[in-house]
Amino acid sequence: MRSVPGAGPGGSSGAEASTINRVRRVLAIKPFRRLWGVTYLCSVADWLNILALTGLATKLTNNYFAQNFAFVGVVLTGLAPGLLFAPVGGLLADRFDRRKVMVVADLLRCGFLLSIAFVSAPWWLLVGNFLVGSAASMWIPSKEAAVPNLLRRPDQVETANQLGMVMTYGLAVITAAGANAIITGVNTTFHLFPGESASLSIAKLVVIITGLLYLASAILIATRIPELSLRNVHALPEQKVKPADEEKLGVGTMIADGFRFIRSTPLVRGLLVGAFGAFAAGGAVIGSAKPYSSSLLAGDSAFSLLVLAVFLGLASGMALAPKLSRRLPHDRLFGVSIIAAGLSLALVALSPHLSISLITVVLVGFWAGTAFLTGVTIIGSRVEDAIRGRINAIYQLMMKLVLFGTTVTVPVLVGVVAPHTINVWGSPVTIDGTRPIMLAGAAIALVAGLFAYRQMDDKRTEPILSDLRNALRRTPRRVNGFLIAVEGTTAINTAIQAVNLADWMRGGTRPVVVAADPALDDQRLTALVSGASLTGARAQALAAAAVRADIVERHVQPALDAGSVVVMERFVDSPLAHLSAVAGLDSDELEGLADWATGRLRPDLTVLLDSAPHGAPRDRSTTMNDQWRVQHLLTEMAAADPDRYVVIDADGTDAEVAARIRTALRAVFVGRLSALAPATDGPAIAVPATTGAPATDQPSTLPLDLGDPVPEEPRVEAK
Repeated sequence: MRSVPGAGPGGSSGAEASTINRVRRVLAIKPFRRLWGVTYLCSVADWLNILALTGLATKLTNNYFAQNFAFVGVVLTGLAPGLLFAPVGGLLADRFDRRKVMVVADLLRCGFLLSIAFVSAPWWLLVGNFLVGSAASMWIPSKEAAVPNLLRRPDQVETANQLGMVMTYGLAVITAAGANAIITGVNTTFHLFPGESASLSIAKLVVIITGLLYLASAILIATRIPELSLRNVHALPEQKVKPADEEKLGVGTMIADGFRFIRSTPLVRGLLVGAFGAFAAGGAVIGSAKPYSSSLLAGDSAFSLLVLAVFLGLASGMALAPKLSRRLPHDRLFGVSIIAAGLSLALVALSPHLSISLITVVLVGFWAGTAFLTGVTIIGSRVEDAIRGRINAIYQLMMKLVLFGTTVTVPVLVGVVAPHTINVWGSPVTIDGTRPIMLAGAAIALVAGLFAYRQMDDKRTEPILSDLRNALRRTPRRVNGFLIAVEGTTAINTAIQAVNLADWMRGGTRPVVVAADPALDDQRLTALVSGASLTGARAQALAAAAVRADIVERHVQPALDAGSVVVMERFVDSPLAHLSAVAGLDSDELEGLADWATGRLRPDLTVLLDSAPHGAPRDRSTTMNDQWRVQHLLTEMAAADPDRYVVIDADGTDAEVAARIRTALRAVFVGRLSALAPATDGPAIAVPATTGAPATDQPSTLPLDLGDPVPEEPRVEAK
């Protein structure tokens, strides 16, 4: 049997639920499922609104110049309110009942669109669309802030965001485009509106249908989703901001509280700075995409291929972000994604050929999609409910503002640099202003990503490139905490040495957690086995695996995610060897059971106490030959994976064995692990003057001279 490499933070690939199962669990929540349907209606209406108003604008004027700017005018008047009033929407979301805010916003959108259809004036079309966008600026922050309160657990926020983006940028786009094509083309077949004004009547009909979709949304929210009014369902342990609806704060105070929260919270500060860099890089790509495609000398299809590549990358990034987040925590993944997107954008700028550009553009889209989904997830799961609406509004505002600004200014900057052609490996490449602009965007993303990475994670033990490699490798390493297992044939030796080792390591710079073997006289296991009358070896192995899984989930994994050093006696190897040698169970089946119970979590370092069996066994069913077989299996495990094992001669007194462990580990804790070792050995630890052989009738939790008994359950003792 061989030790399996450790899994990433928060669980491993072996333990994580499949995407389908995660989606099913979220969609099984009735309030969220209904809100998801409402999101579909409103998203279809949003996209249909752009198409409908563009078509109506071209019908309301005969001026060719004005018709050419119809689409731009509709987009700008719909986008401008988000730049101006997004913070107001955040304030409303934090101050008032979010369900009522959403209902009012939908009713306003319906009314403004119906007025556009009946007034039929070009000036009112633009004004009405501006007002529709203003209502949307109220609706979006309330909806985003309310989603986490509809879910059962905070860790479902990421899946909920995925579903929302699939609906908004996938199904809704297809539905809106198809519906617009059907409605505008139906008159050709059925001649519902005869005469020269038929096209204008069809355009008005599309606008009216769009308004009715918003009306349907308002009715559903008001009557079917009362849970949108809930607050603080998943309250964070330490609330920095009190709920606004309780304090009845004024607008000025709420704005000041929002900026104070950003200044005092490194997580949010890093998130917003990183988002700024990511959006700036995205704007550089959007603004220079068309001239860049021309510089590749690949024909008119190059631009379409690049657009397809970036959206393929975005979709892939949003789809795979949850898997990456199980290898890196969200606060690290966000900064790493922005840095990776910046590096990919630099490769796009330096690309000499379309094929290389397509690959690198996919990478840019992938990391941008990962960063966007991760940022929204952090806001939904790590930001307090009392201020979540304002942070969501600022995040959305920054996205629109930066993208709008860079999209407008980049073409001007591109035109400053005169294009010229050079030969790269015998192929002509046009160098124009797009490449310096992209390099500048890449530099901004790198700086912002570095800042976000350092601000959002205060327990860094790995360099950024190591984090990035860990996210991409097939079998990731854990990068936060450090797990040390103390294994051996005798439970008493492992218990004493685990406590001694933890006490010694508390002289280092990291918090230390001690966890006891759940199979040792554990009250829960005893009650489980005796209460269920479990006598068979397989049944008892399953019960022990259940208790071990509970300890890993409740104590060990959270401590590792928090950056602690966890010392655990008899984690996996000793129980596996014992059940295989004594009970005769299949070793591969046992290892598979252990993998499932622990989420494939394995120690970063295993201290094996190597001692020849002597004395009568504690368990009367265990013979001396069984003990030899257990010891032989343990030494085989150590020989199969020498990089993860430290074998210690366990013959002698406990104090002598403890000194040997310290000497061996000082040789291990070098380089990047040097911070784990204490600067000095500190005061001597008093231990019972016993030999390595255990007393036959003593319990597994012996009192030590330190005054602390070996715990029956894991205990958290941080420095």
